[in-house]
Amino acid sequence: MGGDLTRGGLPGGLHTAVTQPGTAPRPAGTPKLVGIVWGLLVLNTLGSAGAKTIIPLPRSLIQLVTMGALVAAFALALALNVRLRVRLSAFLFLLTLLLVSSVLSSALLESGFGALFRCVRLALFVSTLWLLSRWWDGGPTFVRHHIRMYFAVLGSVAAGLVVSPGAAMPDLYGGRLVGALWPLTPPQIGQYAAVIVGLTVLLVLGRRTDRASAAVVIVPSLVLLALTHTRTATLGLFIGLALAIGSLILTSAAARRFFTWAVVCATVAAVAFSSALQTWFLRGQSQENFSNLTGRAKVWDALLAAPRTTTEQLFGVGLGDKSFGGLPIDNSWLAVYNEQGLVGIALVAAIILVLGGVALLRPPSLPRACAIFLIGYCAIASYTEAGLGDASPYLLHLTVAASLLAAPAAVAPVPTPEVPRRHIPRWARRSEVT
Repeated sequence: MGGDLTRGGLPGGLHTAVTQPGTAPRPAGTPKLVGIVWGLLVLNTLGSAGAKTIIPLPRSLIQLVTMGALVAAFALALALNVRLRVRLSAFLFLLTLLLVSSVLSSALLESGFGALFRCVRLALFVSTLWLLSRWWDGGPTFVRHHIRMYFAVLGSVAAGLVVSPGAAMPDLYGGRLVGALWPLTPPQIGQYAAVIVGLTVLLVLGRRTDRASAAVVIVPSLVLLALTHTRTATLGLFIGLALAIGSLILTSAAARRFFTWAVVCATVAAVAFSSALQTWFLRGQSQENFSNLTGRAKVWDALLAAPRTTTEQLFGVGLGDKSFGGLPIDNSWLAVYNEQGLVGIALVAAIILVLGGVALLRPPSLPRACAIFLIGYCAIASYTEAGLGDASPYLLHLTVAASLLAAPAAVAPVPTPEVPRRHIPRWARRSEVT
């Protein structure tokens, strides 16, 4: 990516109720291996189900790679933080409670032994985040890692498009862009593109990267987002950016200029290209299909109408593959209700509310704006995408938001050596007495 996206960082100074400073002494900089750990977590959350790839990859092989990446991430994070210095975090505490709730619901084995395996995966995921919390300092370190890793993923998507356009835009997905080298679905690609575009735009407004470096990320990512025809990611990008830039308007002239030009360009585009935009937005669907959210509403109604015991209502049926009756649920709240029950919904809602509340109470700043964008995007996407209750990119987005809202760790004071009294000049002794 080059440029300032890989250099420097914001000074600390944010104080937050989500993390408490002073839990551990501040490490001397963030090790470069932390970026590798983050990349392994990203690889783990890419999933194993998607479009057919150019070179057929057995699902068992993909699962071996993704699970191996998680184990390697945990081992490397443990090696970097062998003294287990972590930061007190309400976000990670609530995530740990969600893990406990998931174990309780999965122990009944209503979803089979696969539920326990998913609990082990979630436990490793959460443990790795706890180990990485030592390097949360309110700066953009994890934002840069996030952009770099997902830009690399999008690079593989672009490479697949160049190598085999037919495989990258198959008729099975209505000509929408998929991963031809790694099995990625259009919503996944759209999500990754939207998130790194939003974060990069905010870094430009905060003057933490130059425009040329940002254009290398933003332009191809927007092209890939358009090719996926993903409405949720597009709306999440625009609404999330509007919320984030709105938080900077009072303190940033660059944000005010960008917001003004964005409104003008959006108005002109809506008038001049209304027909093309409507065609892109509908994706050739009928009004009936569009109104029931491409069939999602039927699955949601069936899930809510299914009979449940009191235990299933409270704790769910255990971690599964986010489907009901063989069809994807595609809603984070209903997926959590199905697998982790009302307790899980309460914990996930608490995570969003705590992060959002802390972000709103912080003074305007670039880290706060990035956190608001990520929280807003996840909240919007939760309506048509699942993932808030399990190891997923959405939890990684929220983790980055939590790291941005963290206060800098307290620096241990350097003790001043005591000078023997006989070495103190007589004039200094007199001044001590007076």
